[in-house]
Amino acid sequence: MARQTSGLKPILCAPVLHRVDAKLLELLRDLSADEWDIQTVAPAWKVRDVAAHLLDTVLRKLSMVRDGCFVETPEIHEEQEVVKLVNRLNGEGVQVFRRLSSSVLIDMMEMACRQSADFHESLDPFAQATFNVSWAGEPTSLNWFDTARELTERWHHQQQIRFATSRPGIMTPEFYHPVLDCFIRGLPHALRDVDAAKGTTIQLEIEGDCGGTWLIRRVDSNWTFTGSCPSELAALVVIPQQIAWRVFTKGIDRVEALKNSRIEGESALAEHVFNLTAIVG
Repeated sequence: MARQTSGLKPILCAPVLHRVDAKLLELLRDLSADEWDIQTVAPAWKVRDVAAHLLDTVLRKLSMVRDGCFVETPEIHEEQEVVKLVNRLNGEGVQVFRRLSSSVLIDMMEMACRQSADFHESLDPFAQATFNVSWAGEPTSLNWFDTARELTERWHHQQQIRFATSRPGIMTPEFYHPVLDCFIRGLPHALRDVDAAKGTTIQLEIEGDCGGTWLIRRVDSNWTFTGSCPSELAALVVIPQQIAWRVFTKGIDRVEALKNSRIEGESALAEHVFNLTAIVG
């Protein structure tokens, strides 16, 4: 029996943040001294840099969104300016927090994670978020989407550490499916410049028990998710869940990703799915 299509309902995942961060703290406490300096799939970051980034971003967001502390308020007019700003802030944060000992960083992470997860649970999921989800092309976003975006950050950077240190991943339906669903919400924006006849439909399958089915259709001048499958698909894309998170976070070479996935139908159209990048920077 076909799986229910995803991409149509809000992703209400705030309670999951506590559990994902508990896994993170358990992981960090288990790392050896040498493992903190292993290279990750992020070219510029070792394990300690990824951990530093996770601490920096959660502290920064608590300061700005919960406490209203904006030390700088740059004017942003274009998407590239967002990327430039985020890359600078991320780089500055990593440079500071990578200097911490593992025990100091973990103690600070435990405090920050608890406060962050509590804060996201306190939010009205349908109120406007302080920050929009820029990689989805939204000028404004609701809190549920911003919280789901936060889960993708906490999950995929932890997965980078697990991948680098040959630790078991956390690919469970509870954690990984909402991450995938959030990532794929950026697909209409990623396809925005792809022209096709009205009604053209692409089906994206993430293969595995954490995955799902997403149908995206050309409607007028935009692409949008739909719950109804047409009699004929323009293209079918099947990506194994083992690599899907890397496909959407610049963690795998495009050629390798295509080699390990399956495409049926219009391949030139289908390959645009692999242009989706659900992170900033």
